[in-house]
Amino acid sequence: MSLNSIFNIAGSGMSAQSVRLNTTASNIANADSAASSTGEVYRARKPVFAAIQESAMTGVMPSMTDAGSQGVQIKGIVESDAALDMRYQPDHPLADEQGYVIYPNVNVVEEMADMMSASRSFQTNVDVMEAAKTMMQRILTLGQ
Repeated sequence: MSLNSIFNIAGSGMSAQSVRLNTTASNIANADSAASSTGEVYRARKPVFAAIQESAMTGVMPSMTDAGSQGVQIKGIVESDAALDMRYQPDHPLADEQGYVIYPNVNVVEEMADMMSASRSFQTNVDVMEAAKTMMQRILTLGQ
């Protein structure tokens, strides 16, 4: 693995954490949106990541120029199938015939913890890139 591939790997990690932060922000923004039916209600979304480990699967060591075979891949974003939050609010304009209003299955505390974790993971990847940059700069000064 060369120092150049470190930038690609850390960059893919930063991109993945950006998607994670965006979906978490979307979940928090829609946490209190109400609906009158289950088809209209917002459902919590979570990104699905996969580690790119082609070399580990084939048993072949990656070459120094093969930077695309390591990192994180974003497989997609899936909706949570957790139970929706039904609250009895007969005075609410979106209440159904029984007086229930349907709210999203978003747990704000869980989302905030996920946001902090994504933010720290993003910062860790930034730190890795900074360390690699520093190492490259020191390598260049060895010949002086």
